[in-house]
Amino acid sequence: MTPLAGSAQVEVTPVDPAHTADGESGPGWWWRIMETRIGIVPLPVFVVIVGLIAAYVRLGKVPADLTTNILILTAGGFACAEVGKHLPGLRRVGAAAILAAFVPSLLVWLGIIPAPLKASIATFTDQSNFLYLFIGTIIVGSILGMDRRMLIGGFLKILAPMLAGSIAAVIAGCTVGVALGFSLSHVAFFIVVPVLGGGVGEGAIPLSIGYAALSGMPQGDMLAEILPAVMFGNLAAVLSAGGLNLLGKRHPHLTGDGELQPGEHDVPLSGSAAPRFLPDLPTIGGAVVLAMTLYTIGALVQQLTGFPGPVTMLFVALALKLGRLVSPQLEQGAYRSYQFFAQVVTYPLLFALGVAKTPWEKLMSAFNVAEILTIVATVGALVVTGFVTGRLVNIHPVEAGIVTACRASQGGTGDVAILSASNRMVLMPFAQVATRIGGALTVTVALALFARFGG
Repeated sequence: MTPLAGSAQVEVTPVDPAHTADGESGPGWWWRIMETRIGIVPLPVFVVIVGLIAAYVRLGKVPADLTTNILILTAGGFACAEVGKHLPGLRRVGAAAILAAFVPSLLVWLGIIPAPLKASIATFTDQSNFLYLFIGTIIVGSILGMDRRMLIGGFLKILAPMLAGSIAAVIAGCTVGVALGFSLSHVAFFIVVPVLGGGVGEGAIPLSIGYAALSGMPQGDMLAEILPAVMFGNLAAVLSAGGLNLLGKRHPHLTGDGELQPGEHDVPLSGSAAPRFLPDLPTIGGAVVLAMTLYTIGALVQQLTGFPGPVTMLFVALALKLGRLVSPQLEQGAYRSYQFFAQVVTYPLLFALGVAKTPWEKLMSAFNVAEILTIVATVGALVVTGFVTGRLVNIHPVEAGIVTACRASQGGTGDVAILSASNRMVLMPFAQVATRIGGALTVTVALALFARFGG
């Protein structure tokens, strides 16, 4: 699997697969087969997993427990990603992440993923909440792995491309939509605002409830009209992020390969001059516990106040980093856990979300030319403006454009897809600010304007 930006490089001495560690000869031909992998899964193990899943489907009930779904999601996610990595041309724009996120949705719609298997994945995804285990570990690990001196400046600077991109997106989307025959009210409230609203749970659902209350229309009808823009806007953002990654490879001066600003470094050990080191396993485990503690603090604050939990978690992690309240060893442990989740868990997570959270029929319902062009214009203006503005405020343009693209994401699900398509998972804290806070402000302003002009 291709290492993510900022990931540690470990030198490995080649080992002759025909010999064991103590020098004895072994079945080299079989070991070579075992070292043939689909993603991280050894080929013979992959075959066994497929057989096990088929047997459970034949019995009519697939267990929804952790053990079974580790097998299902790992095999499915890495199989889709492996196909994407070998698609000529498209592999350069994040095809691995795109296929891992959207092919499962198509397979469900076509009935290729049987109902018992879909039920198992959906139940596990809903009950385990492992999206937030992933996001929590990524946020805490990437924040603790940033240059402390550059961190606060990065959060302040990224507001400029996000704000400029959002304004440009509204103007471009409304202009194109009206030119293609939509009324200004429709294109603004039912296409552009849903794209920028922060996803389904934080954007589409509150918008549909507000629109229904203000207009007297059924909330379900409103939601059905809003969802396609959210889904297709997210897809457009994923493709844009993949394109920016390709642009950065061709023009290295435009990107920091995951660093937001020039001069930024990963894991400076809270400013000490100590050399880097690989943390031991208890330290990595302690860092995961720290991340989940901060996530639970955010979840409690959200339950008490309604303020988004991931944003609370982000602010607490920032306070710990800036206050030097986490030891250098624990910082390294958090960064190492971030690397593990980014490289090993991303594709299985995308596969789960594709099955459980991405209805293909909603995505396809946006496929009329006028709405597609309006959404593409909205996302295109968002990303291009973020790219240009980032350069003006001394942020790497590619990273600025990718973070700004997260304004059009499908919530946490979309952030994962966008950042994995661009190989920039380290930008998750900034993506969460763009999605959560930007989305909340968009929904608030939109409902106020709808009450005056749209109802």
